[in-house]
Amino acid sequence: MRYSVAMSGDTEAVMRDHLLREDGQEDVLIATYVLSTGIERTTAVIRSVILPRDGERHVHGNASFTSAYVLRAAHEARVAGHGLALLHSHPGGHGWQRLSRTDWETESDYERVARSATKMPMLGMTLGGENIAWSARFWFDRTEPTWAESVRSVSPVLAVTWNDELRPVPKITGAQERTVSSWGDRSQGRIARLRVLVVGAGSVGLDVAQRLAATGLITVGVMDYDAVERRNLDRMIGATRLDAALGRAKVDVAARLMKSAATADVIDVRRHEVSITDPVGVSIALDYDVIFSCVDRPWPRAVLNGIAYADLIPVIDGGIALTTFPDGHMRNGIWRTHTLTPGRPCMACIGQLVAGEVSLDKLGLLEDPEYIEGAGREAPSHQNVAALSASVSASLLAQFVSLVAHPGSRGAPAPLHYVLSTHTLMQSDTSCGPYCAYENATRTGDRRTPIAEHRNDWREEVEARKAKRHPLRLRILSSVEYLLQRYTNRLR
Repeated sequence: MRYSVAMSGDTEAVMRDHLLREDGQEDVLIATYVLSTGIERTTAVIRSVILPRDGERHVHGNASFTSAYVLRAAHEARVAGHGLALLHSHPGGHGWQRLSRTDWETESDYERVARSATKMPMLGMTLGGENIAWSARFWFDRTEPTWAESVRSVSPVLAVTWNDELRPVPKITGAQERTVSSWGDRSQGRIARLRVLVVGAGSVGLDVAQRLAATGLITVGVMDYDAVERRNLDRMIGATRLDAALGRAKVDVAARLMKSAATADVIDVRRHEVSITDPVGVSIALDYDVIFSCVDRPWPRAVLNGIAYADLIPVIDGGIALTTFPDGHMRNGIWRTHTLTPGRPCMACIGQLVAGEVSLDKLGLLEDPEYIEGAGREAPSHQNVAALSASVSASLLAQFVSLVAHPGSRGAPAPLHYVLSTHTLMQSDTSCGPYCAYENATRTGDRRTPIAEHRNDWREEVEARKAKRHPLRLRILSSVEYLLQRYTNRLR
């Protein structure tokens, strides 16, 4: 199991402002957290900050907690059902901070108090003031801490401090020369270590996944339980007639193309042939640092909208809608992209997600001709062309670059809306309302609103595809293709 810590940008600012004093002395602070539990990673999501009252800590060059402060905070954490986090600062510290003997003994001494009060491991965190770098460790007992792999601050600007021992900086390769020259080797080192998940491997998702691999990321996952069909070939650039004839899983096609496009010495391509609307899909998603939402149905988008705020994993979403006149001529095209993160509005508040549509999608009624006719609804539009899909993937990737590389010291923009007929780009000034269920669930972690449900339909579809036996000529072609791809990917 890997461990990490996540906090919203607002929470991080409150803690940073307290811990970095104008007089240059160290300081201490206590916070509470909830867990966000994935398959391979457990994240402590900072829930609230408990500032010290007068006399509750000592500042004397170094700083120390008083027992009264720790006991008060432990009581508040227990009542709320949260875990306890003890924080201190190293004003002159640079990068990931280790524990001095004094710090070790202090956290070890308070571990039993925290665990007995909250029944959860104690979290220790240090802020290095020289370059605003956080470090963290989990105390499961008082003998030795388990170090986290990363600490992320999530807002329109995503800032991640990496534990270089657990997630080393990947080597910059000759194929990345132009990429690194665009934002520097330090940014490349931070970005390349991000674990990024692409949900939906259709026309947009397939393009996004390949470009992430070409950018040098060393871990990219792709999630989709669907297979390639002949009708997909006019949009899924890179998918072949053989893929369609074999009915290959889209994640397998994506994995093949990502390995071909990768510029890192080694890339870990994760294939997830599951649905994001299932609890197992949600658990997998919680292992990642950034998620691309390349799906067009309301239910999966609602699940991802929830994860963005509850679990503090930025979700970059977008889509395209093309319309035609009754005579079949093209009328207009609109594509939208937006980054879902604290500080930016959710999909529901910008009108890209309607609660009633989620319910209908769960019931399978959005594609049911009988229901559509009876309800007087318009049949869903499926128009799309490869030439315009590229515009959507380009806009999604631009949001990603703004989120992680911060060009001009700015982060991800407000929601964008492009109108093809007039070639007009508009930026929305919408914000979440006071009763937004998604924003009000920010930092709730495993207590998130349950939107995903266990279903067997997608599992049966995947199993049926895997059990299907193909003609001998197709199997021979597939073997030859596999060998050729394998040897090609070994070229350096």
